[in-house]
Amino acid sequence: MKTILVTGSNGLTGQKITERVLATKDFNLIATSKGENRFPVKEGYIYAEMDILNPVNVAEVVAKYRPDAIIHTAAMTNVDTCESQKELAKELNVGAVETLIEVCKKFDIQLIHLSTDFIFDGANGPYDELAPACPLSYYGQTKLEAEEAIIAAGGKWAILRTIIVYGIVSDMSRSNIVLWAKGALEKGEPINVVNDQWRMPTLAEDLADCCLLAVSKNAQGVYNASGKDMMSISELVGKVADYWNLDKSLIKEISAETLNQSAKRPVRTGFILDKTIRDLGYQPRSFQEGLAILDEQLKNK
Repeated sequence: MKTILVTGSNGLTGQKITERVLATKDFNLIATSKGENRFPVKEGYIYAEMDILNPVNVAEVVAKYRPDAIIHTAAMTNVDTCESQKELAKELNVGAVETLIEVCKKFDIQLIHLSTDFIFDGANGPYDELAPACPLSYYGQTKLEAEEAIIAAGGKWAILRTIIVYGIVSDMSRSNIVLWAKGALEKGEPINVVNDQWRMPTLAEDLADCCLLAVSKNAQGVYNASGKDMMSISELVGKVADYWNLDKSLIKEISAETLNQSAKRPVRTGFILDKTIRDLGYQPRSFQEGLAILDEQLKNK
């Protein structure tokens, strides 16, 4: 049985990987994050504190557990924060990856790295794995630099690119567009939503599955790992309102230009998933199925 080490295990995708491993028992899991373990179940795996910005700490933890694969989910993903805190974004999104590349090469470990649709400018979406990158934001730039570092280093690696990950963590400490829209509309709060950007939102469970498929199939190369339904952001929020019977008149459609965000966003991204479905057996749920899964989980809270 393979041993996997997950970075950012307290995050949304990290917690879903822990859930999956505990449910299937297909892997030995070393969950790592900064600070204490926030996953409610503490048995059936090992939790180790690890600061990905501390190369000595990373080397020590990896040398101790010698995993077969590292799934790197930790990153600075707030696009506007990356624009205003470039030094920290570079450290977290590029420097930490360079540290992992080194330890993975040293111990012959497969590196599974999560990347993003924001490496593209959004002029020609949806994209396949070979499309030329052209980031519009510093976040996108750092994620592209990390990809380039992994590819240049050789070794065993797979890059999984994803888009707008949504889902629920056990303590509800992480928000995302689906939970934000649902929460605001339930309170009767009017919300502004852009109608001129298109994405393929990804259920966190699907992304976790794809990470584990990449390990079990010894995946090598770049793979697209998003949801399968393309929609505008306003359509996405409209579907959330429809699913939970919320008041759509509270949704005000606006142009992205009017938001004056510090980081530029791509207009239309989206991914062609054929390679991932064919080579890894990836089976992403529809957005409607994803909302049904969330609904079930919320009822059990």
